[in-house]
Amino acid sequence: MTDAETAKSTAVLDVRGLRFATEKNVVEAALGRRPGVLAVDVNPVAQTATVTFDPQSASIADLRDWVRDCGYHCAGLSVPRHVCAPLPGHPHGSVTDARQPSPAGSSPEVEQNHDMSGHDGMSANHAMAGHQHGEDGMSMAAMAADMRNRFVVALVFALIITMYSHIGMDILGLYLPIPFGIRGDIWQLLLSLPVIFWSATIFFSGAIAALRFRTLDMMVLVAVGIGTGWAYSVGVTLTGGGDVFYEAATMLAAFVLLGHWFEMRARGGANDAIRTLLDLAPPVALVERDGELVEIPTGEVQVGDLLVIRPGSKIPVDAAVENGDSEVDESMVTGESLPVHKTVGATVIGATINRNGVLRARATSVGSDTALAQIVKLVQEAQNSKAPGQRLADRAAFWLVLVALAGGLVTFLAWMVFSDEPVDIALLYAITVVVITCPDALGLATPTAIMVGSGLGAQRGVLFKNATALESAAAIGVVVMDKTGTLTKGEPEVTDVLMADGDEGLVIALAAAVERLSEHPIAEAFVAFAAERLDGVTPPAVLAFESVPGQGVTATVQGRRVAVGSKALMDGEGIDLGPLAAGWLSLATEGRTVMCVAVDGRIAAVFGVADAPRDTSRQAVASLRAMGVRVVMLTGDNAATAARIAEQLDITEVIAEVRPGDKAARVGELQAAGAKVAMVGDGVNDAPALAQADLGIAIGAGTDVAIETADLVLMRSDPLDVAIALEIGRGTRRKMRQNLAWAVGYNTLALPIAAGVFVPAFGFGLRPEIAALTMSGSSIVVAVNAVLLKRLRLPAPASTVA
Repeated sequence: MTDAETAKSTAVLDVRGLRFATEKNVVEAALGRRPGVLAVDVNPVAQTATVTFDPQSASIADLRDWVRDCGYHCAGLSVPRHVCAPLPGHPHGSVTDARQPSPAGSSPEVEQNHDMSGHDGMSANHAMAGHQHGEDGMSMAAMAADMRNRFVVALVFALIITMYSHIGMDILGLYLPIPFGIRGDIWQLLLSLPVIFWSATIFFSGAIAALRFRTLDMMVLVAVGIGTGWAYSVGVTLTGGGDVFYEAATMLAAFVLLGHWFEMRARGGANDAIRTLLDLAPPVALVERDGELVEIPTGEVQVGDLLVIRPGSKIPVDAAVENGDSEVDESMVTGESLPVHKTVGATVIGATINRNGVLRARATSVGSDTALAQIVKLVQEAQNSKAPGQRLADRAAFWLVLVALAGGLVTFLAWMVFSDEPVDIALLYAITVVVITCPDALGLATPTAIMVGSGLGAQRGVLFKNATALESAAAIGVVVMDKTGTLTKGEPEVTDVLMADGDEGLVIALAAAVERLSEHPIAEAFVAFAAERLDGVTPPAVLAFESVPGQGVTATVQGRRVAVGSKALMDGEGIDLGPLAAGWLSLATEGRTVMCVAVDGRIAAVFGVADAPRDTSRQAVASLRAMGVRVVMLTGDNAATAARIAEQLDITEVIAEVRPGDKAARVGELQAAGAKVAMVGDGVNDAPALAQADLGIAIGAGTDVAIETADLVLMRSDPLDVAIALEIGRGTRRKMRQNLAWAVGYNTLALPIAAGVFVPAFGFGLRPEIAALTMSGSSIVVAVNAVLLKRLRLPAPASTVA
């Protein structure tokens, strides 16, 4: 790693106040030209700016100061990111000083506040309340309400102006009396003032900010459209009167405000996942201190506190159970649909629900260290990141503004030169071109889909680390799955029972009595099997227990000599397998570990022990195949064991006996053949292969969601979630493409119509206010289409209640 790479830090600033998608250009321009700032990516849907900078040349405080130049306020609210939000009274706000705490133990390369516990004892719930409704800046809901109020004022005055305009008087026949006996155009001018100097101020101030930082965005287009029409009309009014179109300018403002009011409401729905996650944590915790139960804010819980969790209560923070027995619903965090049994020694996750029984648990992780905080961090990082396709859309949006301005000028000149229409008609068509060719939909097309897609994944325990992972998931053609711990449970269990003769229950009880004293994993698997078969009956006492290294154990149980172990142990004891010899050979050939049980010198039973497939592995393979994805099993086990598992799961491509260090090379071979490859593993032994793959998927992360190598983290140990992840990726890509196609197609068709190209031949054209409604409708279509991704049909959860 170079010194320059080492010096990089990243801050995620909350830039609440981005009313329009193209406003992000202002923030990117304001910060991007500052010393020490290496890259700036602004997400207008998430209302965030991800800033990569050199900490030797710039600091978080510097970023706050520079953001002041475009009018935003930075404040350290207790959400897992720095906050940079506008103050009321300014269209972009103003800046005041704020706290910027860094979480203990956080990486020096990521200057973020991930403290879920908040300041002054605030819980995650209170943190979210501050984030959504804080006085330091306008939330999405507050901005939508402000947009609504501006629209209502603009609409009322625009309608009144229209009644006194050429449309109302001459076309509709509304001959209304004009107060004070003044001229009609002067009366319209007076009525337009509240619209221009309040409702539409956000457009003018935004345009000034954009031009100040030498960028072009939608604000410039709308300001030019409204300002040109209104200024021309004022000029005509002040020079003696004539044809004016105050109604067009004010109705244009009203319709733009209407469209973006609806758009902002749709955008707000795209971030439901983060709000839902933050609302999961309970506001208070019941803690036992000095022998007394005390109810305290969750934010005040400390590592080592003894939590008392009653039935039906949410678990405040991650903890280890010290007393009690209960079922815990973890579905809201891990996506696991069935309750998980918890007893002494088990870990419980903050924000999950204790269904029955009282648990006493010692807090192990609080604040930014909890599983919930890390999940929120991963989801936000994905939502704040920029997909490769979005960068092209951003460049296209910038050039589209230039096309709109140039198109408006060319349209005006063409109508003046090649037609006999007066200047006001030429100006109307020019304004229409400027307004209708707006890149706002283009700016929303990708980030809105990413917000919804990553949030949809989080609700199912599928955590995409960035937007690139979402796009990569959509392109995967081959899924390589590690066997042990991924397709299989990673734990041995008894799969086959072959009896010689005699009482099966008695043989199992005798063998279990001996195996209870062994610490070998196979012995533990057999004891668990016996406990289930014997329905809790306690095995008899054992005498003269002796371990034979590498072969098994012998002991005396109820006066009988019992030997449990391999065939080598049986040979050493002089015991012939007799009628079970063929069964032993068959199990061994299929890759199972074979455990023999002899009683009083005679073979009694043979048990096959193997790492069994997960319950959903076969369904996962079938789902991936139905999606047209090849499934390859990659394992270090011998070919016989691999073949057995592959046959059970209907996997036709198997790569066995591969050392961990060679797995990456095998993935590379598949990529060299032209395939886009996803590697699914446990995130530790498979790290090189995960890094080599086009998409690295860590499965079964549980509470340890911070796996650096993987691009995608699956919270559950459920291979079916791989199919869910790829389906979400495909759905997100589909929405991104639909939105981009709509935005590009709309502008391609809208420009010639707005310019009046079809007026001479067909008499078909548009007025500026209709163009504004069309433009706003385009943005609404994009936002709503992305939100519809929530209705994506995904493979059914593996664990369902019958």
